[in-house]
Amino acid sequence: MAKPWGLQAEWDMTKPWNPHSWQRFPAEQQPAYPEPTALEGVLARLRQLPPLVVPEEVDRLRGLLAEAAAGRRFLLQGGDCAEQFKDCAPEAIAGKLRVLLQMSVALTHGGRRPVVRVGRIAGQFAKPRSKATELIRGRELPSYRGDLVNALEATPEARRPDPSRMLEAYFHAAATLNHLRALTAGGFADLHHPERWELPGGTGEVPEYRRTLDQVKESLDFLEALGGVQRDALERIDFFTSHEALLLPFEEALTRWVVEAGAYYNLGAHTLWVGERTRQLDGAHIEYLRGLRNPLGVKVGPSATPEHLVALLDRLDPGREAGRITLISRFGARRIREALPPLLKAVQAAGRTVLWSCDPMHGNGVESAQGLKTRDFDAILAELRQAFEIHRELGSHLGGVHFELTGEAVTECTGGTQRLSEVDLAKAYETGCDPRLNGVQSLEMAFLIAEMMRG
Repeated sequence: MAKPWGLQAEWDMTKPWNPHSWQRFPAEQQPAYPEPTALEGVLARLRQLPPLVVPEEVDRLRGLLAEAAAGRRFLLQGGDCAEQFKDCAPEAIAGKLRVLLQMSVALTHGGRRPVVRVGRIAGQFAKPRSKATELIRGRELPSYRGDLVNALEATPEARRPDPSRMLEAYFHAAATLNHLRALTAGGFADLHHPERWELPGGTGEVPEYRRTLDQVKESLDFLEALGGVQRDALERIDFFTSHEALLLPFEEALTRWVVEAGAYYNLGAHTLWVGERTRQLDGAHIEYLRGLRNPLGVKVGPSATPEHLVALLDRLDPGREAGRITLISRFGARRIREALPPLLKAVQAAGRTVLWSCDPMHGNGVESAQGLKTRDFDAILAELRQAFEIHRELGSHLGGVHFELTGEAVTECTGGTQRLSEVDLAKAYETGCDPRLNGVQSLEMAFLIAEMMRG
């Protein structure tokens, strides 16, 4: 029998919060596990395992996001739509880090602001779905909800929710994070050796990128000759992890009480976000997230109203703490001009200081003639451009971007200087869920964003 995650309850902030108080509320997007005993055994094991991140890193990120909200930094958040366990391989992990490093150099150099790097990595194993089932080759099967829940293979057995996948997800996240830490601590991110960042697909041959690296190197040589910069400061970087807080039993099991801070942290990632489908005011996801010390992201799409958004901020950030909330707009190029201004004005009228970011991916999905999900480079760029313009017009500023991307030479999004068309999609279409920008498209996008940052 499946456990009925979430019961109907009237939301009341005066009621005490704890890591499992979300179970009193209706919980969307939760799988029905057929064996409760097996599920409880997995969750008990997860509670005993070491945390993946430490509170000090979480607190540092919150401080950096506060600076981004104030306009002194810029948030670059990106990675896979949904990680798969098979992606836990050295080259795949390094490839994602490489493309984010390349993009951050372009943004820092062109936008004249230091970049906060946050990966959709080491935990982004679950995805919300609009339908419980999907039709594959004429056969109706349970929807693939990410490797955290079930498998991509199109069989009834593979699509059955399996709680043991939570343990697999934990260990794959730990291995991924371990490799990321080794790379960033071992000089992989050293600006003196950007050749280590070369990606399949020719990002190193993007002319503007090559010119930027030459200019950066000349500046470093000059500063080091003056003694104005410490070499080790250029060899290591801060890199943080994030994922959507979707599967609540898993998130609860990774929640820890930190005595020194007198607070609960989710130590499965540095920051978490709540999606468009799960941010109900009286829902289990908002109840769970409100009690955490982590900085939080909130996806804001077409269903958001000004009243709803202000109420969400009241629940998730009653103390109005700088760096606590990142609002991630995701409307699509055709809707942002109409949808974003009322929300932005409502947040301003409420006296709220938040970090505004733009996710130009999720509102711009289309289906190709061959039935493949895709996104067009020009539509993604158009939403970003409008987001920058709207914020400037209303006396605000866009402080970050949120992308689904990969360092691999995939062909999942059309357009860009590679001129990928719908015909090209089948050449290297590898995503299990939504289409991602490839390395070249990601780097192109970074230079265009840097121009917009300069106004």
